[in-house]
Amino acid sequence: MFDTVLVANRGEIAVRVIRTLHAMGIRSVAVYSDADADAAHVRAAHLAVRIGPAEAARSYLSIPAIIKAAKDTGAQAVHPGYGFLSENVEFARACAAAGLAFIGPPVRAIDAMGDKIRAKATVSAAGVPVVPGKSDVDIPAGGFAAAADEVGYPLLLKPSAGGGGKGMRLVTSPGELAAAEESARREANGAFGDDTLLLERFVTTPRHIEIQVLADSRGNVIHLGERECSLQRRHQKIVEEAPSVLLDEQTRQRMGAAAVEAARSVGYVGAGTVEFIVSSTAPDEFFFMEMNTRLQVEHPVTELVTGLDLVEWQLRIAAGERLSVAQEDVRLDGHAVEARLYAEDPARGFIPTGGTVLALHEPAGEGVRVDSWLTEGTVVGSNYDPMLAKVIAWGPDRAAALHRLDLALAETAVLGVTTNVAFLRGLLADEEVRAGRLDTELVERRLATLVSPGDEEFYSVAALDRLLELEPRTSIVDPWEVPTGWRLGAPGGVVFRLRAGEAEAVVRVEGPPGDAVVTVDDGEPVRISARREESGLLEIRDESGLRRYRRALGPDGLLWLARDGACVAVGERPNLQLSQGETAEAGPVTSPMPGSVLVVKVARGDRVSAGAPLLVVEAMKMEHTITAPVDGVVSELHVQAGQQVALDEPLAVVTPHEEN
Repeated sequence: MFDTVLVANRGEIAVRVIRTLHAMGIRSVAVYSDADADAAHVRAAHLAVRIGPAEAARSYLSIPAIIKAAKDTGAQAVHPGYGFLSENVEFARACAAAGLAFIGPPVRAIDAMGDKIRAKATVSAAGVPVVPGKSDVDIPAGGFAAAADEVGYPLLLKPSAGGGGKGMRLVTSPGELAAAEESARREANGAFGDDTLLLERFVTTPRHIEIQVLADSRGNVIHLGERECSLQRRHQKIVEEAPSVLLDEQTRQRMGAAAVEAARSVGYVGAGTVEFIVSSTAPDEFFFMEMNTRLQVEHPVTELVTGLDLVEWQLRIAAGERLSVAQEDVRLDGHAVEARLYAEDPARGFIPTGGTVLALHEPAGEGVRVDSWLTEGTVVGSNYDPMLAKVIAWGPDRAAALHRLDLALAETAVLGVTTNVAFLRGLLADEEVRAGRLDTELVERRLATLVSPGDEEFYSVAALDRLLELEPRTSIVDPWEVPTGWRLGAPGGVVFRLRAGEAEAVVRVEGPPGDAVVTVDDGEPVRISARREESGLLEIRDESGLRRYRRALGPDGLLWLARDGACVAVGERPNLQLSQGETAEAGPVTSPMPGSVLVVKVARGDRVSAGAPLLVVEAMKMEHTITAPVDGVVSELHVQAGQQVALDEPLAVVTPHEEN
């Protein structure tokens, strides 16, 4: 077994791999960019090495820097995690040339399965069913549209060189093809350095089911059952579970056997995942999509139902050990569900967010596991993927696992960074999800019911919290200096204009925090009492009962409040006369997220229509197209391609056409 292993990754996966290294008594080496100098994986490892600036291309994607770090620290092996260089053939070759064991499959397997076009041909020859389609390799110059017509609509554009939903586009009609192709090629080239595309028939009511395989260097290959990954948004998985409620035992064995044959067809060694697409209406018919030649994000659900540590087996296989687990030894016990916690704002189109973690509470308890890289003080920037953590729950059956996961998410609070926790709870509570009637389009269909504006209760709580800050000053002798609304003859109340995201409210509070009457906008007055507990929690009691909120005040004055998985940032607006509508009429365009300007599609003086694309901003490997808010002229343009921008930074101004 190896003495020292370098983990060529960051975030929760680096922390997770280091955990197993420590359990096995193996010395761990972390690498970090300037953005991650104090990150959790750096502090968890025995040794950490700086490999470059925040930009991934000059740090986590720098093969020479990582190889040098491994050599300098005496590492015998490199674990690539997932993403970054985990499926990079040149990195695997560089490891071999440097005498380092690459904890992953052989170069030939990465090469064969890393290209979706070649992968389909390879597994098809081995008898594994594949989705009908065409690729750039088969399409003559200028024949992309004709090839799309031949495949038929709706269809999927997929990058040949990578996965994770990056560069994938659903095209429902010929009129959408040109724009989708342009965007898909640009994103694929940026993410994988290769803009080769694959056209595939879109399977209706599709379900995404994948099989985990393990293979040693002696030709032994087994599968560890399936994971259902059908709950997705923009082709990015959100919630995964094992096993799938769709499959009967016969289909499970057929899919498992197909996955084993796919792995054998390329001489696979290590842990890998074979992904299939299955129609909800024909669950006994499945098609190969791709093989991920690495550890998957969702691997914990397989670990919880099989009792096997997949990272440990990756290490043992890479060290030359034979699989001691036969296929007949694999048993699936109970059910496990995983939810991915992202730094994103569901109420604003799931745009990536960021910020500093002011306070953190992660769940624990029987059947609950959290894979995370968060700590208080962690800065979540725009350089890397927005996934912050994974919350996983196991139960003796699916209902129990879902219940435990919901309770765990309700206890999760990341104050200082807007996340998708409340959205995840809403998704898990959906009647279709509870019944197991899943498909990859379910989330998009149900978005209206899953994404809702912040509850007005947070305005009331924020106002009372503000009043508690003022309360110590009420001991001042001169009553005219008391800021709590005192006036001669009667209490006058305090008025706050508060803002949470895109919404605003005027809140009037009359009386002291311990016995207040609160009115939000034109709503009914509610009697509420508020006090701070020694732990820092804010206790609110009203006619509905007792509630406790976690709170944190940011340096920008925003008050973060969290309860039952919902977390809202509330700020005070000093100008009581200013309305949201008045600020929007001028037609300014601001950045919806911190990131970099990828494309500028207009010039100053251009006439545009409302909804026309102006710029493309990219953050955390996601693109967001900025459109014109009104018909008008681009009167100001403040940025250029490649420029870094902050949240709400002005990008351009569209001046409305003057009416005759």
